[in-house]
Amino acid sequence: MSVITEELGTLRRTGDTVEIVFRRSYARPIEKVWAALTVPERIADWFAEVEALDLGLGGAIHLSFPEVQFKIQGVITAFDPPRLLTWTWPQPDGSTSTVTFELEPDGDGCRLTLTERGLTLSQGAGNAAGWHAHLQAIEDACDGVRTSWAKLLEREKVVNQTYKDRAPA
Repeated sequence: MSVITEELGTLRRTGDTVEIVFRRSYARPIEKVWAALTVPERIADWFAEVEALDLGLGGAIHLSFPEVQFKIQGVITAFDPPRLLTWTWPQPDGSTSTVTFELEPDGDGCRLTLTERGLTLSQGAGNAAGWHAHLQAIEDACDGVRTSWAKLLEREKVVNQTYKDRAPA
């Protein structure tokens, strides 16, 4: 893995909710990282199976995580290729968060900022550990290499307690 930077994500309380922010730099051009975020086969390489994807403002994004029997049916709320993608993420407790990916070129590579907003206090640490693990797999996805769900869960387990310790009260 040649991820240039891999810092822990930031969790912060924003009123009654939690916001998660990750910043990553990848040794891949913006177009390849954008494809990892918007091409169903590449999304499946690092994140989830795509059941529906209608790229564009108001479009559907339906994802399936078969290994944990979980699905989401979100809506794209911001779309500016190849720099910005935001979708809603209905949470299991009935709340809804938003996930935003912002990309910018960085020399021959790309900087990615992921922000998830609107999480309940109890969701923040678990979601942060999950994003941490999944973001490690984006660069491989840029090259068409799938990361196994077992490996993603292993990565998540390694950082889970760290995020629990950092979670805002």
